[in-house]
Amino acid sequence: MRWIQQHSFILLCVAFTVASQLLMRWRVGLAGDLPAVLGERVEFIGRLLITPWIWLAIVCTFLAGVSWMLALTRFELSYAFPFTGVSFLIMLFAGSLMFHEHVTMGRAIGTLLVMVGLIVVVRS
Repeated sequence: MRWIQQHSFILLCVAFTVASQLLMRWRVGLAGDLPAVLGERVEFIGRLLITPWIWLAIVCTFLAGVSWMLALTRFELSYAFPFTGVSFLIMLFAGSLMFHEHVTMGRAIGTLLVMVGLIVVVRS
């Protein structure tokens, strides 16, 4: 429990980052393909930007940044930054489960390597 309290800002940063990316993926996925014509692209982006879910994702990104600033008041960057790698693992599973994205062997092995690196950093 003490570890969680000490690392709460890092955990919040990861949580807000994941929430932001999942919200963005969900809404952009529903919006369809990016049009080829510049004017239609501007309209496409404009439609996305008036979506409350996109603004919630932007707020989550902002809150992730604030959480990160606060985390850096407690930890050295070289210690704190590897924790952001947890988002790779969460995104791998979330992308597969929520959006039916294909998980290749390379993605799985790469994510596993990131997790092993995180464990090494935390224990050192």
